Amino acid sequence: MRLAGKTAVITGGASGIGAATAQLFEAQGARVFVLDVKRCSGRSAVCDVSDEGAVERAFSNIGSDFGVIDVLFNCAGIAVRHPVWSADVAEWDRRFAVNARGVFLASKYSIPLMPTGASIVNVASVVGITGVRDRAPYSASKGAVVALTRNMAMDLAERGVRVNCICPGFVETEFISGILEDAGRAAHLTGLHPLGRLGKAEDIARAALFFASADSEWVTGQVLAVDGGFTAGEPSQI
Repeated sequence: MRLAGKTAVITGGASGIGAATAQLFEAQGARVFVLDVKRCSGRSAVCDVSDEGAVERAFSNIGSDFGVIDVLFNCAGIAVRHPVWSADVAEWDRRFAVNARGVFLASKYSIPLMPTGASIVNVASVVGITGVRDRAPYSASKGAVVALTRNMAMDLAERGVRVNCICPGFVETEFISGILEDAGRAAHLTGLHPLGRLGKAEDIARAALFFASADSEWVTGQVLAVDGGFTAGEPSQI
């Protein structure tokens, strides 16, 4: 029980990686509170993480109910497929509002409730650390999360709060459902991962557990690609 007695807040916890992480954290003894734009069972609240007022109210309520937050897992995110020249400003702004400002706001309002030893785990993406075609707004917003992680780690070190970041590869969730519906595209995408398969939400949840638990108590400011080798190099024979 690596999170016994701990309180964890998970944004975007109603589905996909967030839901898998909530399930794993609960199995490891944590009290889990989920924030998501979708209503879900258990301890949860409907909350758009890009809305400062909604986020402030949610964390005020969590503080009243639980007193402290030991783990914040910033997982809420939205994607879009466009290069710069075909993306519009509204798409750009919305991706930054949820993917980057959402991390900022959830962190801002959780930090006053965090004791020494607490952990913030942000979810970015492999496309935030390497170039992938047709994902400019999404990639840029996730790159911002990577940079924010390192700066927060510096700012919070003296308080004993750790901040780390996970960059998932292509994981079998609704984010890539369009690709998975096309057998040829799915096979090509799988081939870009040297370990020979796409990720599962549980793969990311296990990395989140490492960062959330005392197993990583001397780790902060790190960016971990959990990606089946996607960012390791060119997998095809040259």
